[in-house]
Amino acid sequence: MDELSVIEYISQTFPEVESTVAYGYTMFFYRSDRIVSFATIISSDYDYDHVSNLARPGVYRLNIGVSRQTFESLFGSTKVDVNNYDFTALDVIMPHPDYAGQHYICVLSPSDETFETKIRPLLAEAYELAARKFNRRKKTNESSNSPAAS
Repeated sequence: MDELSVIEYISQTFPEVESTVAYGYTMFFYRSDRIVSFATIISSDYDYDHVSNLARPGVYRLNIGVSRQTFESLFGSTKVDVNNYDFTALDVIMPHPDYAGQHYICVLSPSDETFETKIRPLLAEAYELAARKFNRRKKTNESSNSPAAS
């Protein structure tokens, strides 16, 4: 599955998704939430991110923020040694090289089969987590700004 197909899938599948491009990443957010993206795509190496050797033609990395439980089910623990992974391997779900501690996973250029069977459910989970967090923050902010809270 190519990068543009993934961007299109995320943008068209999940309601109220907003995206922006910054720091070499395409970032996907629920609504106007710009606190934490639920998924990102990077397709070029940068000074601060070159572990995946993205200079190869057609190679990109999809990063997805999942729940603690999902992260543990994939890697056996929330504490993983990222030194045990080859972050240049294509079509392999791995902990994110920098954000594994925040339960981010990554995959380089997933195949159509991997995307359909494994990535789609992970993206759906990440989207739902982002929507819940956004709505919880919104509700908290509305409560603290209501006249009864004053």
